[in-house]
Amino acid sequence: MEKPFTNISIEIYSDVICPWCYVGKRRLERALGQLRDRAQAQIDWRPFQLNPTMPLDGIDRTAYLKAKFGSLENFGRMKEQLLAAGEEDELPFAFDKIQRTPNTFAAHRLVWYAAQQGKQDQVVEALFCAYFLEGKNIGDVKTLVRVAGEAGLDRTETEHFLASDNGTVEVEGEEAVGRRLGIRGVPYFVFNGRISISGAQPPDIIVSAIQQAEKEI
Repeated sequence: MEKPFTNISIEIYSDVICPWCYVGKRRLERALGQLRDRAQAQIDWRPFQLNPTMPLDGIDRTAYLKAKFGSLENFGRMKEQLLAAGEEDELPFAFDKIQRTPNTFAAHRLVWYAAQQGKQDQVVEALFCAYFLEGKNIGDVKTLVRVAGEAGLDRTETEHFLASDNGTVEVEGEEAVGRRLGIRGVPYFVFNGRISISGAQPPDIIVSAIQQAEKEI
């Protein structure tokens, strides 16, 4: 007997400067590709700042890496893992182009705004691309406006939004929910509000989680 077509709700807690979140996005897309004949996903991106105390103008990339990993050599080992994962998922990471680690709150506000315009996934993809493939400073408002325009949002309206406080309370609230869930790292996926997995898991693990979530509908 053919399985019925189902709708799956997927919440993804992530940060736009998290390379594993970009890998996780690709792996989720591959997993959903395997299920496209019997499942449709409603994806909502939720904010999770890895560096909530980051200065508004960000910090020098080299200084950040040394502070976070202890040395550039330590980061180099993780970079090799990421480059290998990126190659597998067709993500040509260009870490050497990144000159600044930004504060991501404005970017998360933009992601929230994009959801109101039906363009959230496109904007998330554009932000990941701008940062990891092009080395752009996505903490800069002009860069965010350009990225938004390339993703299909009106640039003038986006500029006005970013100049306001709109979305601030909502983003803070969504992030607080993630903290209450006990999330310590991202990406973090929640399927149908019941089944969750942490990390950029392989597509087959994601498929299994979705199937388990389907059973609990």
